[in-house]
Amino acid sequence: MLGRRPTAAVVGGGIAGLTAATALAERGVDVTVFEREDHLGGRVGGWSERLPDGTAVTMSRGFHAFFRQYYNLRALLKRTDPRLERLAPLSDYPLLDAQGRTDTFAGLPRTPPWNAVAFAWRSPTFTPRDFLRLKGREALPLATVSVPETYERLDGVDAASFLEAINFPAAARHLAFEVFSRSFFADPRDLSAAELATMFHLYFLGSSEGLVFDVPTDPFPQALWDPLAGYLVARRTDIRTGVAVTALHREPGGFAIETDDGTAHFDAAVLACDVTGLRQIVAASPSVGSATWRGDIAALRTAPPFLVRRLWLDRPVDAARPPFLGTGSVPPLDNISLLDRYEGEARRWAARTGGSVVELHAYAATPDDSLAKAVDARLHEIYPESRNAHVVGEITLWREDCPLFGVGDFARRPTVETPDAALALAGDGIRIDLPVALMERAAATGWAAANVLLRRWGLEGHPLRSVPNRGRIGLLNRLAASKRPRPAPG
Repeated sequence: MLGRRPTAAVVGGGIAGLTAATALAERGVDVTVFEREDHLGGRVGGWSERLPDGTAVTMSRGFHAFFRQYYNLRALLKRTDPRLERLAPLSDYPLLDAQGRTDTFAGLPRTPPWNAVAFAWRSPTFTPRDFLRLKGREALPLATVSVPETYERLDGVDAASFLEAINFPAAARHLAFEVFSRSFFADPRDLSAAELATMFHLYFLGSSEGLVFDVPTDPFPQALWDPLAGYLVARRTDIRTGVAVTALHREPGGFAIETDDGTAHFDAAVLACDVTGLRQIVAASPSVGSATWRGDIAALRTAPPFLVRRLWLDRPVDAARPPFLGTGSVPPLDNISLLDRYEGEARRWAARTGGSVVELHAYAATPDDSLAKAVDARLHEIYPESRNAHVVGEITLWREDCPLFGVGDFARRPTVETPDAALALAGDGIRIDLPVALMERAAATGWAAANVLLRRWGLEGHPLRSVPNRGRIGLLNRLAASKRPRPAPG
């Protein structure tokens, strides 16, 4: 025990860092959050821009789905929105295939495995004959997920090869690739099959919430992070945006945190950076961690670049169009979002001007000036009414900062706990042995990182929750266990 309020630095103001800061501040720790950008939220952040006519708008990196089984993220958001009234449900998540056929998630049963069976059964790209051709034994890992065992079994296989091996029909591959692989901004040949299986468990066979999700009713800063910043400041948290941490130096009593505007001292620290930031900080901090751990950090990889393109159009898109459409089967476009259908700022702009706000994404893409024109052309093919619209404003972003969950990476992926008891890691690229992913992995590791430090100070931690960390069909679990190799005697 320190005999005083502990101090902690949280490096990174995204979901993971804000979760860790909340968990620590609620237990009486004096927290300082360092965020190199001028805004909070990380990859779910937003910032101010202006259209050519001077209209102020909030720009972001685009659409994020707040799924109902994101229990740990929702626990964070409930700190300032107990009934989650700043989230609104989207009733469907349609997927368009290359032949123009559409799969839908609306109206599915909630109970596993019937939710997944019904989804595939009614799909126009997944026929009864395809069910019979599936290799049941090889497909068992999809129904018997347990972390880390699933990674130990499947991490050496890529997602595309795994689906080929179980005879998943080629015409229906978009069901897996668009919903899961493309969510990681990666090509299916570069994504671990274990991540694919874990996502399938999280959204289908491990939970009853399925793929119905919510979206914020206003831009991310107004709906999520501004209220949370106020909550943290009221609990003695110092939030320093626009301040980059460059290195950590181990001291007898904790860490000296070196920033681009000075040095500060703390009892402990949480690194909740993106992959590039984490690698840079650890590389500049030779007194932190062990050689093996530092090598594991250096080995982390990022997914390929992706494009976000937002268009303010002078006329509406057809009212029958869904707010969100997955289009990964018609490259280079991966999805179309109609922001004025669900986001307050965009809705108000559309109501005032008679226009619409459309967002286009292209994942695992090669930066090229021609790509923006190519995704626009796909928009016009899919939504012909947009072809004659005048573009009132446009913003195009390229980003390359999402973690890559590559084949064989899991064994070396750094965990929340580090070789130094006063240092913890958090983020969606950090290993935690629970069936979580994306924003939910960021939140789960944030709570877990805070718990590591709280335990050190003898303070009460916070609960973590996930879907069951094993398949929910007992017979299949037993069958899968009987197929696993037994350890050699002796």
